[in-house]
Amino acid sequence: MREFIVEITTTIPDGTSQSEVDERRAAEAVRAEELTASGNLARLWRPIGEMRSIGLWLAEDEDDLHANVLGTLPMRPWMTVTVTAVQPHPSDPGRS
Repeated sequence: MREFIVEITTTIPDGTSQSEVDERRAAEAVRAEELTASGNLARLWRPIGEMRSIGLWLAEDEDDLHANVLGTLPMRPWMTVTVTAVQPHPSDPGRS
């Protein structure tokens, strides 16, 4: 599996009902738990004071990440994503 840093900004379309937003957010939380259990979502952060997230995601390749991981998120149609493939740095203190 390859590692990717993914930045996600979600913009709810004008006119979307609160009930749809609530349903999608609840489904998003469930899907995030499933992706964590499958090993595709390793970490997720929200910058202080911002409505975006930054995560460490794992997938076979970038196509797999988009199609089979990020593409399964209930809020994906409302998301703008930036994906950066990463690899361990030789001086990474977390490298085993």
